[in-house]
Amino acid sequence: MAYLSIWVHMVWSTKDREPLMNSGELRHKIFDHISENAVKKGIDLDCINGGFDHAHALISMGADQTIAKIAQLLKGESSHWVNEQHFIRCKLEWQDDYFAVSVSETALGNLRDYIRNQEEHHRKRTFAEEFKRFLNATALAGSIEMRG
Repeated sequence: MAYLSIWVHMVWSTKDREPLMNSGELRHKIFDHISENAVKKGIDLDCINGGFDHAHALISMGADQTIAKIAQLLKGESSHWVNEQHFIRCKLEWQDDYFAVSVSETALGNLRDYIRNQEEHHRKRTFAEEFKRFLNATALAGSIEMRG
């Protein structure tokens, strides 16, 4: 049996970065649902959280999984569910693209804290500023994947 330890930090935003997840209660419902769906789909979702217009997820990859398939399963099902529930007046759509970067085991604790404390982080910088910072940092490290 193969042993894998591949951790991925995945970030995706609402279409056009619309601030549709505008309450903590709504974000909590959406992220709880994504977590429940991940279990059903065999995705090891360690933690998830986000802001008004985006989500951060820490995922442990399985041997037969791809980042693209995980993104498709999490994003597609969750937007469909939110729209069926009529939680918001307009239609929730996720941006086609996403950000995914590998994470070392030594960084997992800090990343979990970062994901869990999204509201605090976004008092200091916007998602756009944060995303630009991620892109700059990962481009320097040479470990970035952007997919649609």
